[in-house]
Amino acid sequence: MTWERGIAAAIVIIVAGLVAKIVDRRMARQELPPEATTRYRVIRRSVTAVIIFVGVFSALLAIPQVRAIAGGVLASSAILGLIIGFAAQRTLSNFIAGILIAFTQPLRIGDRVEVEAGAGIVEEIALTYTFIRMDDRSRLVIPNDKLASDTIRNSTIVSREKVAEITLQIPLSHDLEAVVGLLRDETATERDAEVVVSGLNGNATLTVRVRADDEVTAERLEAELRLRLHKRLRAAGTFA
Repeated sequence: MTWERGIAAAIVIIVAGLVAKIVDRRMARQELPPEATTRYRVIRRSVTAVIIFVGVFSALLAIPQVRAIAGGVLASSAILGLIIGFAAQRTLSNFIAGILIAFTQPLRIGDRVEVEAGAGIVEEIALTYTFIRMDDRSRLVIPNDKLASDTIRNSTIVSREKVAEITLQIPLSHDLEAVVGLLRDETATERDAEVVVSGLNGNATLTVRVRADDEVTAERLEAELRLRLHKRLRAAGTFA
């Protein structure tokens, strides 16, 4: 009976949806490095999409009218035209580009990139779109096929490490060697700390550099260093 086949089709679709959700949750539990995370998320979405597609297709085949049409299409050369026509669609183009991005990895989740619209952090690489959190906190949504064909500047593709850098203006009347010694002592516990006299124009310009794990850490460290070094120099009488 028609209503029985409709119920069976609905059950198949529901089961496919539940299976897709279970598989996605199990795959999501993995803790992976950035390069693997990007591939893994795209694979998760691809697997989920395939499970749902197979479920819906199987449900439709349970209906005799749909099965008859599908059988006729599969039995004819029209299937080739369907495949070519579907492949030419933008959606499939974006999907394929997403897979290529995930495996060739010109950018990864968490990378800082510069695109035509500006700079930001890659937040998500979905099946058809990539989401970038811009510096003004807005979200840029880029079709994957556009992203795969455009030029991208990726400042974290090799390493996420950044250098926190600040500059200080010191009057030339002060003993610069002593000031440099104070700053080096204050930053001795920081990673790869460096203090140099980078300019002598009106005042002495001292540049302090330390290495940080990533851009966010570098920005926070710069703010902390400004306060710490200012306090240290005030205590030493360098700043009145």
